[in-house]
Amino acid sequence: MDKDHLNSIAKTLVSKHKGILAADESTGTIEKRFDSINLVSNLSNRRSYRELLFTTPNINKYISGIILFDETTHQNTIEGISFVNLLHKLKIIPGVKVDQGLQSLTGSDDEMITSGLDGLETRLIGYKNIGCEFVKWRAVFKIGPKLPTQNCINTNVRLLAKYAIISQKINLVPIIEPEVLMDGDHSIEECFKTTEQVLTETYKQLNNYGVFLEGTILKPNMILPGNSYTKQSTPEEIAMKTITVLKKTVPSEVPGITFLSGGQTEEEATNNLNAINIQANITQFPWELSFSYGRGLQSTTLKKWSGKSANKKSAQEIFLHRSALTSAARQGKYSSTLEKSNI
Repeated sequence: MDKDHLNSIAKTLVSKHKGILAADESTGTIEKRFDSINLVSNLSNRRSYRELLFTTPNINKYISGIILFDETTHQNTIEGISFVNLLHKLKIIPGVKVDQGLQSLTGSDDEMITSGLDGLETRLIGYKNIGCEFVKWRAVFKIGPKLPTQNCINTNVRLLAKYAIISQKINLVPIIEPEVLMDGDHSIEECFKTTEQVLTETYKQLNNYGVFLEGTILKPNMILPGNSYTKQSTPEEIAMKTITVLKKTVPSEVPGITFLSGGQTEEEATNNLNAINIQANITQFPWELSFSYGRGLQSTTLKKWSGKSANKKSAQEIFLHRSALTSAARQGKYSSTLEKSNI
């Protein structure tokens, strides 16, 4: 394990003003996204969409790293340059999602665990050899009556810890993603309680397995009410509760926290990230507070593109603008008036 290398990559991923693009949608997930624009999800269309994102002019001003799906690591630009090599050329760090999706937790009808440990080391060596520098593994936790169970939490965080230490031994920075899902009618207080429980157990297991925390990134949910809950929360309330949970659970050795956008709209994800960083600017924290957004960066871009090559340039302009807005939020300098600006 090259600790200096791991720490350097982790710090670069959370560089000032920058964040991570999550472009690691599985084939099934991107099919749903393409369905929304009436586009067939075939190999050619998926490659074209990835190229649109990755070749957006000046995107490296705002994006430090991109999480790829396995398929994308083997694809090239129209000129024949591999996407991984293209990102290196742009000084954007390539990473890859290495979990293999969710499966039912034995003994539970409502909870899931993440698969992918079988053959993980071999797959990681392959990704390292083609130039990837970080990896991602997602675990999910559902809030509901008597959920999540302690068995679900314990099983998932052990898998996260095993994945993390295997990755580090191959000198790949692991992104740790324990996501408390936004789905449901739970209150923001219930999300607070569950996230605190999940993060506490996550770091207990990471320490038990000897994971080098300075060479990791945490990708958590923000503290939000469920998307079916009747009372909405302000960005300021979300920010205060999110920061409070992080202060209670995340060790200072962790270089940075890159929030997921989850079920939020682009503007919601930007507003809430901005409120978090406004608080961070008032009270100093040991970690960088950044983003690792998928839909939170891509939704409007995808609609504008709609699979038509004639729309590529205008879609890239939208993607660059959304990235610039999210960068501003990552600094606590966003306002809704910037949505129609030319920053």
